[in-house]
Amino acid sequence: MPRFSAQARLAALQNDIMELILDSKLEAGSPLPTEAELCSALGVGRNTLRESLKVLQALGVVEIRHGYGMFVAPTNFDALTAGLSFRGRLSLRQQGKEALELVDVRQTLESGLIGQAMSLMTPAHLARIEETVREMESLADQGQALAAVDSEFHRQLFEPLDNELLTHLLSVFWDVYSRIHAEAGMKAGSLHATAQMHREIFEAVSAGDRTLASERINNHFDGIREAIHDMVSR
Repeated sequence: MPRFSAQARLAALQNDIMELILDSKLEAGSPLPTEAELCSALGVGRNTLRESLKVLQALGVVEIRHGYGMFVAPTNFDALTAGLSFRGRLSLRQQGKEALELVDVRQTLESGLIGQAMSLMTPAHLARIEETVREMESLADQGQALAAVDSEFHRQLFEPLDNELLTHLLSVFWDVYSRIHAEAGMKAGSLHATAQMHREIFEAVSAGDRTLASERINNHFDGIREAIHDMVSR
């Protein structure tokens, strides 16, 4: 109980520090009050404050620059990315629950946002996506892994949205999926089927058919879900 109470107090202090940042209307890059000022404002000792600040630094809330002071951290999703990736990859050793949940989230995001992304695409952007599809087809012919170029295809699809959080979530998923490729392997026929599916998604996008593009993205994720089920059932 004492340990739990100490953890609860530290969590409460971390929340108080975040509230102080918000109430003070500080922005990313803004300096925080000094340790002495924070201790006085929050009514805590220096060691307790430092312990909470280290946690907030790991979470990407504050940035501690030794010799310069403490600052509100710039936008950074690295901690979120690392945590989600680890949980998804770890789940592949068990029943794949978290990995499958990542698929559900990605499928919902991609199928739901593809229409908006399509409305912002230029002919030059479409040409770059088609070049990526050609590269995927070439790799499939050579029997080489597609995970990296597959990731690039999906990044390009949603690049017009200029959404940094979405970009990071995409990278989390493909970190997990690339591990599936590495550990499970892909047969030549499967490689060609994957390349063909991406060709079909591109054709729907290029034709401006939002409904068909969303449908084909959903079909793509059904295949990924099957690959995860196959891997964890071995």
